[in-house]
Amino acid sequence: MDAIALLTRDHQEVDRLFKQFEKLTDRAQKSKQKIVMKIIRELAIHAAIEEMLFYPAVRTAALKATTRAGQKAADDILEALEEHHIVKWTLAELEKMAPEDERYDAKVTVLIESVRHHVEEEQEELFPKSRKLLGKELLEELGTRMEKAKKIAPTRPHPRAPDSPPGNLVAGTMAAVMDRGKDMVRSAAQKMMRSRADA
Repeated sequence: MDAIALLTRDHQEVDRLFKQFEKLTDRAQKSKQKIVMKIIRELAIHAAIEEMLFYPAVRTAALKATTRAGQKAADDILEALEEHHIVKWTLAELEKMAPEDERYDAKVTVLIESVRHHVEEEQEELFPKSRKLLGKELLEELGTRMEKAKKIAPTRPHPRAPDSPPGNLVAGTMAAVMDRGKDMVRSAAQKMMRSRADA
């Protein structure tokens, strides 16, 4: 699967989660929180692989192109990084919020609107430019690398961490180890609570 197909699949998965959230009633707070935690994980991983692999490859090719279209693609990457930054702050806030908080639903709604806008720009503008700049072979290679990177990427937002190489590669690796440790602890605690409830 090439890089653009992989990222498009991620976009579809996140939108599926958004739609699940939007269908829930005000009383479905546990379900809302469960879906939001999935959204946080999916978007954190997606942003990490874009920032570590896809965006640098596109930006490098765009700057080498020395055309107006190439410069526009390089500028699109900078805008995408800023959009990621805002989304990561929102995700970090949601991760700490209780679904009973009066601003919880509003914050999720703003997140959904921001991400949908970002996805639309990527799919309609950046992806077609990227396909031309990178070519089929490089997109296939990037897709393989990104699929592997998803397995070791951070699972939580880190808005203070660098978002471009080489800083994001170092920070992302350390964050991923910490995140996956937290994931294991959270999973073990949830299993223990379920087993106590069943007893």
